[in-house]
Amino acid sequence: MAFTNKPHFILLFMISFILILFVSALDLSNAPAEAPNSGDDGLLPLAGKHVVIHNKVKNRQILNVHCRSSEDDFGMVHIPWNGTWDFRFHVNFSKTTKFRCHFTWYRGGSHYFYIFKVSRDDSPFGHFPVCKECIWEVGKDDENPICRIVREKGYLPWCFKWEDGP
Repeated sequence: MAFTNKPHFILLFMISFILILFVSALDLSNAPAEAPNSGDDGLLPLAGKHVVIHNKVKNRQILNVHCRSSEDDFGMVHIPWNGTWDFRFHVNFSKTTKFRCHFTWYRGGSHYFYIFKVSRDDSPFGHFPVCKECIWEVGKDDENPICRIVREKGYLPWCFKWEDGP
């Protein structure tokens, strides 16, 4: 039976187009870590992300981290000094994905920070470059306690204050 009926052809075309859109949005490559000019990723829905948290607290204590979004809760993780912890996820279709983390360590207080938010980390039109691998150093400096690191030589980290408000 041939597709002689136009509605069937249109439906088949729409399904094919949507399938191609979703497949192209998936991160199937082993692209290098964050690159300053990697802005194409922020245009795609469902972009794959990798967040790495590196414990660099000044007093060399264990960093306790609890990260969650509206969809995921990773529970409490204990990162030894100079150690790392990471997680992977995909940005949701509506591009509203946010992960907020609670950081505590001995004599370091209790602090909150959005370790990933689309407006900062996945917007090709934002102030900061899009990151596929968002690497963060925590607690190295009191003035700028959390910094997103770029692996490529010659680029300075982007450092931020805590977001301790509600």
